Amino acid sequence: MSHRSPFNPALLAGLILVVSAGRFTAGAQKASAKPAAKRAAVNAHPASPPIDGSKLFSVTCAACHQVSGEGLGETYPPLVGSEWVTGSDARMVRIILQGLSGPVDVAGQSFDGAMPAWGGVLKDPEIAAIATYVRSAWGNKAAPITAETVAAVRTATSSRKTPWTAPEIAQVAPLVK
Repeated sequence: MSHRSPFNPALLAGLILVVSAGRFTAGAQKASAKPAAKRAAVNAHPASPPIDGSKLFSVTCAACHQVSGEGLGETYPPLVGSEWVTGSDARMVRIILQGLSGPVDVAGQSFDGAMPAWGGVLKDPEIAAIATYVRSAWGNKAAPITAETVAAVRTATSSRKTPWTAPEIAQVAPLVK
């Protein structure tokens, strides 16, 4: 004896469609009763949360510069009190965008490592957040860097495909001690 189930998928799909349409219609009627400004506020996308430069720093920079910003050995220079950090914002952005290779003197000590280029990985607001964090962390006192500044430097240096060297970048954005 065969037992046939009363379940009918086509009937269920039709029922779901009718119920959904009824809810949609009722929702549309309620929405049309709201003032236009209130509807716009409800439908607007929430503002993006601010980017946390300290978190991005810990993921992208801390392996070399350390969480403390004190650098690592003779390879990766400190960011604490560094004239490379607190000086020209355009110089700092160039270094983050295209990287830095070869010897560099920081706080009277020579370092010979390679800073990777982050321009192909990070967006302008992310670079601005990291740079701003570094320029205000560990007792550093330098002005924030905006995403607009990063975008302008990115555009101005878009043809550069190799990391900067200390002498090259000093010509473009001199160190002020």
